[in-house]
Amino acid sequence: MKTFSAKIETIERKWLLVDAKDKVLGRLASKVASLLRGKHKPIFTPHVDTGDHVIVINADQIKLTGEKLQSKVYYHHSGYTGGLKEIPAQRLFQEKPERMITLAIKGMLPKNKLGRAMIKKLKVYKGTQHPHEPQQPQAVDS
Repeated sequence: MKTFSAKIETIERKWLLVDAKDKVLGRLASKVASLLRGKHKPIFTPHVDTGDHVIVINADQIKLTGEKLQSKVYYHHSGYTGGLKEIPAQRLFQEKPERMITLAIKGMLPKNKLGRAMIKKLKVYKGTQHPHEPQQPQAVDS
């Protein structure tokens, strides 16, 4: 018996629609990260991007458990001395809820070229409207 390895030219990518309304951030992010990686497919191969395109809507209606909204802080660094920036979760949620979901999902993907290719297949929108109707996305319950 031989081990199956997916080839890039044989992968069929679907467009999936995930509604984030009243979903917990971490649980939603782990489900979407799995869809982006392609772990739900029988042809999953760890070193090949076998995942689907994922559209997340209603990002502004996501939930955070416990005191995370008040106490969680997001950090990033400019690369210069003293360039550490921080933004509280509450302010990030008010200004860019899409960014909060993207950061959560990005942290669950591989930290290499493969992960950077996977995150490009993620589209996150604040409301219910999105410009991907021609792709006919299939709704996924998360």
